[in-house]
Amino acid sequence: MGRYRIRVATGAWLFSGSHNRVRLWLVGTLGEVELEPQLRLARGEEEEFDLEVPEDLGPLQFVRLCKQHSLVDDAWFCDRITVQGPGACTEAAFPCYCWVQGEGVLSLPEGTARLAGDNTLDVFQKHREKELKERQQIYRWATWKKGLPLTIAADCKDDLPPNMKFHEDKRLDFECTLKARVAEMVLKRVYTLLSHWNRLEDFDQIFWGQKSALAEKVHQCWQDDELFGYQFLNGANPMMLRRTTSLPTRLVLPSGTEELQAQLEKELQNGSLFEADFILLDGIPANVIRGEKQYLAAPLVMLKMEPSGKLLPMVIQIQPPNSSSPTPALFLPSDPPLAWLLAKSWVRNADFQLHQLQYHLLNTHLVAEVIAVATMRCLPGLHPIYKLLIPHIRYTMEINTRARTQLISENGIFDQRDDVVRADPELQAWCREITEVGLCKAQDRGFPISFQSQDELCHFLTMCIFTCTAQHGAINQGQLDWYSWVPNAPCTMRMPPPTIKEDVTMATVMGSLPDVQQSCLQMTITWHLGRLQPDMVPLGHHKENYFSGPKAKAVLRQFQTDLKNLENEITARNEQLDLPYEYLKPSHIENSITI
Repeated sequence: MGRYRIRVATGAWLFSGSHNRVRLWLVGTLGEVELEPQLRLARGEEEEFDLEVPEDLGPLQFVRLCKQHSLVDDAWFCDRITVQGPGACTEAAFPCYCWVQGEGVLSLPEGTARLAGDNTLDVFQKHREKELKERQQIYRWATWKKGLPLTIAADCKDDLPPNMKFHEDKRLDFECTLKARVAEMVLKRVYTLLSHWNRLEDFDQIFWGQKSALAEKVHQCWQDDELFGYQFLNGANPMMLRRTTSLPTRLVLPSGTEELQAQLEKELQNGSLFEADFILLDGIPANVIRGEKQYLAAPLVMLKMEPSGKLLPMVIQIQPPNSSSPTPALFLPSDPPLAWLLAKSWVRNADFQLHQLQYHLLNTHLVAEVIAVATMRCLPGLHPIYKLLIPHIRYTMEINTRARTQLISENGIFDQRDDVVRADPELQAWCREITEVGLCKAQDRGFPISFQSQDELCHFLTMCIFTCTAQHGAINQGQLDWYSWVPNAPCTMRMPPPTIKEDVTMATVMGSLPDVQQSCLQMTITWHLGRLQPDMVPLGHHKENYFSGPKAKAVLRQFQTDLKNLENEITARNEQLDLPYEYLKPSHIENSITI
């Protein structure tokens, strides 16, 4: 017998509290006892109370809780429950971080991470098996588009499990700010109804409202070759640039271009020749928007790196060779200014397409969703990998569902023995679920179907967390800066690519770029997706404590220290740059994909 001190923490989100009554049970190795505290489950508060227990419970294994209601089921978001036993007992933590709904009994195991084979007590094994069975009924796979990774089975956000939905604060901000931007878009459209739209300067009519300092810089300098090249390294899509090892076979150099060929060969020999090839877009049909046919190209641009560090374009081929055009036109910086500008616009449009569809949607959002669903289906809350990954999948399922419907260590848990990794059935099932199910048999693309060593596991986990954090940060954050000024990254092109340079006029350029309505829509979506989220959680700074014990907390503190040191290095480096690169500063990287 003895006195137990219990602390019950409620989430800080809107509507996290509850007026319903909650019953608690403490479950130890020697017995269990029901408590009947009078809890005030208020948002953002921690309730503490002491109770005398007439029997020795032994080391605590679970806290069980049940919410009871009379008329209204008032959902409660429980953060965690901590219990200090009698005497010198160590405080036991029971992480929850989920919504408590209905009148079912929820069992919270003590927070120490455990592998399936570690359970000397059968009660933990039964708990994890029951948990996974229930989760696999809730988190089901679905096919969104044939050939793409599988997704969570949810036709709309309301179909998602409660714990994967936006918290109310996030939902209100997301929906209200979108409505405000749509209203602004309508105002811009009305403002331009009686205006001419035949010069590049006419885009200024809609370039107002909230915008970043870098977006204004782009507005002023978007036609410069230096800024065009800079974007391949530091823009919204830093994924296309490759160092050239041999001149591309698609780059047909006809007679009369010997000087260009000599320049390319020289840069190639110096190791300063680069390329961005958009051949993946070749043959893809473009959309029809409001009855008007759109156009899509698959350009190739060759660039040189100057000793000063500037990356400058040398030649652009808008379309690859084909039977009807075996020697496509090559556009050069020495061409008539409007012809060269339009060629660069075709490159920027192709970059916009691949950025949004391949590198942003497919390689980060959809891959992260596969990781999230597989984690919920295969790893119980006691598993250390679940505890490691769960902060990095916050909001991912809802933002993806909305997009589909509205847009489109030594002595640690894993020691140095590889056999511990190989023998973990939950971990191996998680690996297979990602590769064979979620990613549609992606083993031929380098994804593993099992882990044979600790090194393999660490490599894969690094990939998962990197994809959900830094990779998405590099791909997502630049949209507001680089896409707000529409001519710099047109979302669509309304005329076919030019074939005769001398025929390009301002009317050709304006007829190719997005019209007023398309431009307003691009600016609206760009701002909504690219802005800093008000409830943004920086990398490594999540407040949830899924791990128990000082070792895990020490690792997280060291990680935060390392991130702070890296932040200082980046800040010092940026002070020496004309255009600071901010997207991979740790304080700017979100801990999960939330937008």
